[in-house]
Amino acid sequence: MNRRDFMAWVGVGFLGSSLPVAIAACSSKSGSREFERVGSLAELDASGQLLNETTDIGPVLVIRDPDNSDTVRAVNPVCPHARCTVAWQAEKTRFTCPCHGSEFDLDGAVARGPAREALGVYAVKLEGNQILAAKSS
Repeated sequence: MNRRDFMAWVGVGFLGSSLPVAIAACSSKSGSREFERVGSLAELDASGQLLNETTDIGPVLVIRDPDNSDTVRAVNPVCPHARCTVAWQAEKTRFTCPCHGSEFDLDGAVARGPAREALGVYAVKLEGNQILAAKSS
């Protein structure tokens, strides 16, 4: 086999081995969100916040939006600074870390340090009385 034939076969082999990766990247499922049940509106209303630490997408903390009680919001409640679990402080309208006092706005953005990174935010939807969350893309 000469060099030109060898290089042609190497090229064909490379393209053939890359094809499954390209197909997986272009599949319609790769862009879809999978929503998971976090809890119910009744559970949320009982305490003003709903913490579910056992979901497949990670820990989820759900609150009602103080500006629109028909809307719920969900964040990953793990503080990026101290790894403690934040809680919703309705009187401050902020999520607060009990370890070092970091505060986060409704959208997870840092309002007061020492944390420098925002909380993760989940996409949320309601189906009847059920609260569903998915990782934001």
